[in-house]
Amino acid sequence: MPAAAQPFASVWFDCDSTLTAIEGIDELVRWSDPQARAEVERLTGLAMAGELPLADVYEHRLRRLAPRREHVDRIGALYVEKLAPDAAATVAALRFLGKRVGVLSGGLLPPVRRVAQELGIPIDDVHAVAIDFAPDGAYAGFDRHSPLARNQGKVELLRALPPSARPLAFVGDGITDAETRGTADCFVGFGGVVVREAVRARSDAYVTSHSLAGVLPHLLTADEQARLRAEPRFAALLDRVAS
Repeated sequence: MPAAAQPFASVWFDCDSTLTAIEGIDELVRWSDPQARAEVERLTGLAMAGELPLADVYEHRLRRLAPRREHVDRIGALYVEKLAPDAAATVAALRFLGKRVGVLSGGLLPPVRRVAQELGIPIDDVHAVAIDFAPDGAYAGFDRHSPLARNQGKVELLRALPPSARPLAFVGDGITDAETRGTADCFVGFGGVVVREAVRARSDAYVTSHSLAGVLPHLLTADEQARLRAEPRFAALLDRVAS
């Protein structure tokens, strides 16, 4: 079984198709008309594959969908219902080993925070794109200054972390996650929900197991893996790795 060459002080995850097995933007199209749905799905696919800059599609998608507060709240509930297999155990194992665990996501902040809360990730280590609503719950815009609404935004936030967060690893499924390679000391591509060849090509390691635990061998040293196996709560977790 592979092992990390060094202990990572922190591990950062994308949310959609990584911590959770769905894409929030794909779920939001449920409340839109068929034409808007097809347009948004096409743009999302291009952005996730790196064929179109994220900033070019982010505002357009939200303006087209105009999600209401109740729609965004429902996405948070769906995120939790559809957590990636072993996501909670994987995060708990990393925290048991003393690692700082956080989320950097281009998703909307309220549902991403809902996932983090479910997984026990501190709110201060959760970064996503804030969204605004009118008093009646209607869509009123988003944080256009958020670096996470454009390419290289995750790189920018990783660079701003204090020295105590390093060495660090990043885990994600999309092209904006793969951009962290080189800034992160290790980028692990996660293809357990959807395999993206452009991401695989840019990964230090690539995992296709449906279980998020498949990333653990690439994030933990041999000694850390032994510590997990010695802990009853996590003894079987590494055995569910198949990539």
